[in-house]
Amino acid sequence: MIAIIDYGAGNLQSVEKALRYIGCDCQTTSDPAVLLAAKAAILPGVGAFGDTMENLRAQGLEEPIKAYIQSGRPFLGICLGLQVLFESSEESPGVPGLGVLKGKIVRLPEGPGLKIPHIGWNSLDIRRPGGLFAGQGADPFVYFVHSYYLQAEEDVVTATAEYGVTIHAAVEKGNLWACQFHPEKSGEAGLQMLRSFCGKVEQEVKIQRG
Repeated sequence: MIAIIDYGAGNLQSVEKALRYIGCDCQTTSDPAVLLAAKAAILPGVGAFGDTMENLRAQGLEEPIKAYIQSGRPFLGICLGLQVLFESSEESPGVPGLGVLKGKIVRLPEGPGLKIPHIGWNSLDIRRPGGLFAGQGADPFVYFVHSYYLQAEEDVVTATAEYGVTIHAAVEKGNLWACQFHPEKSGEAGLQMLRSFCGKVEQEVKIQRG
């Protein structure tokens, strides 16, 4: 079972609907015990960095999420669920993120023809094939909704996108995958990414069973 982490906000229904559409067993939960018993976990997100971290801490989910990631089981962060994996964000000065990856979240710059928030479809430059991008064609189009973007400070970036600046659009480190865009809203390309994540889950289960 894949646990979809519910902290009182986030694009939960769309993620759950997409997972069920491709045949993945999933459950939306705010219960740390259910999370820690799951075969894999997804942290979706919409809203503000500071509010998200406040909600995670208020619901007692911060440490269980960190423990889950450290357990080595598959974990996927989506949109704000990517951002809070890092150390800080300009959106909420002084509010620490989960800090499981090194980097910061900064505001997209204003510029001619650039609307903030960035809402719409952009192509990805895949830097590291495989993983989330297994089976993808060149430069897949995906759907973004955000005003802030990642500047990673370690070698974890698997894809970038251009919107006035180079956005670190996806990362991978061991069992941990995350993306700034919304695969659940990105058509067949996004569904294939979710299939890749579910495939990783099935592979890990087979390994554990020996």
